[in-house]
Amino acid sequence: MLWLKSFHIVMVVSWFAGLFYLPRIFVNLAMETHPAAYDRLLLMAGKLYRFVSPIMWLTLITGIWLWLAYFPISMNWMWAKLALVVGLVGYHHVCKSLLRQFEARENTKSHGWFRWFNEIPVIVLLVVVLLVVLKPF
Repeated sequence: MLWLKSFHIVMVVSWFAGLFYLPRIFVNLAMETHPAAYDRLLLMAGKLYRFVSPIMWLTLITGIWLWLAYFPISMNWMWAKLALVVGLVGYHHVCKSLLRQFEARENTKSHGWFRWFNEIPVIVLLVVVLLVVLKPF
C-alpha cells in the first residue's frame, strides 16, 4: 500500500502542476497580440491539457483505491475532500472549455480574470491538505 500511496502523491502533484500552469498559459494567451506567439502558446496549452488529463484519471483511480483500503465511509473530512476533488475535476473540464474558446479565437475574458481563475486550485490544494493532515471532523 505504501507504493500505491506514493504513486497517488506523485499523480496529485503532477495533476496540480498542470492545473497551476495551464491557466497561466491562458493569462498569456489573453494578453498576446502576435499571431505566431499566440499559436505557440496555444500549442503548449493543448499539449499540457492532453498530458495532464490521463494524470487526473490516475489520481482519481489511486485515490479511490486508497479510500476503499484505508478509510471508513463515515469520515466527514473525507466527504469534504471528495467534494473538493469533484470540484477540481469540474475545474479541469472548464479548462478544456476555455482552451477550446482560445482555439476558436473566441475568448472574451481578460488576463485579469484568468489570474483570479488560476488561484482556485491553490485554494483547493490548501484546504485538501489541511483536511487530510488535520482530519478536523
